[in-house]
Amino acid sequence: MWLFHESKYEFIRLRRKAYVVSGVVLALGLAGIALNLVRTGTWQNYGVDFTGGVLVQIRFNQATGDSELRQALGGVDAPPITRFGGENEFVVRAPVNEGSDLDEVAGDIASQVAATYGGDAFEIVRRESVGKKIGDELEGQAAMAILFSFLLTLLYVAIRFEIRFGVAAIIATAHDILITLGLLALFRVEISLPTVAAILTILGYSLNDTIVVFDRIRENLNKRGGRREDPYRLVNRSINETLPRTVLTSGTTLAVLLSLLVLGGAVLRPFTMVLILGVLIGTYSSIFIASPALLEIQKRYGTADPRDKDRKRAARRAAAV
Repeated sequence: MWLFHESKYEFIRLRRKAYVVSGVVLALGLAGIALNLVRTGTWQNYGVDFTGGVLVQIRFNQATGDSELRQALGGVDAPPITRFGGENEFVVRAPVNEGSDLDEVAGDIASQVAATYGGDAFEIVRRESVGKKIGDELEGQAAMAILFSFLLTLLYVAIRFEIRFGVAAIIATAHDILITLGLLALFRVEISLPTVAAILTILGYSLNDTIVVFDRIRENLNKRGGRREDPYRLVNRSINETLPRTVLTSGTTLAVLLSLLVLGGAVLRPFTMVLILGVLIGTYSSIFIASPALLEIQKRYGTADPRDKDRKRAARRAAAV
């Protein structure tokens, strides 16, 4: 990575511009959430897993692709379709509007498939209803998982580093989650169980990237003369030293995710889009949010200049003598 070898980019100097960018994106996300609440009554575009609906498992007697089945059920407007069980078995999750009959919805799906493939080309293996109560429980469990991860992050980083590092890591992680949820609401990405899994994955990725930068900051602090160095210069140098690793890790991850986005099909597209969004936001926040937050915490609640501690210690020794 010759472009980042011994780099000396002034990331800390750009922190206020980064704050503006994050603020604008957060504002757009909040606008998307408000618009969803006005239009649909929910702040996200929840899928069948959360809103309830009907699940229909179809087994074909001949080789069939999910793309062909999706065209038979409406193309772009088709309900989520996933492979399940055997090679030619699929599960269709269709939403049910208020007042609709579950058997009627399942019958409509069977009729659409029969119109394309013929009535003898498939059989309905099972039909089940998915209640909204289960979706509400899943939503609550997902929120608890995110909250629990915040607490574990604070505990882990506080033990490994210092409490100020833990608070800065939580600020960056919360920033990533809020922006991700805001953009999902803005672009009306369907929230399903795989999407929730992707959001939780973002937590781990963002934290890992932040820990790498914090670990280098700690190493530089513990070197001879490190605590006498200007904090802004030390943090900026630490970011530059970890930049090749950050870019290489994010780049290879994005390469895989972009391939999955193109070749993975419509079923995996929301999941992949959330992960791509999370990698970009997580990399950005570890540089422009977590590290500046650490400096701000040190400036407001710690000793801004480490040399002040040495002066106070020397004064106490002189007074004791």
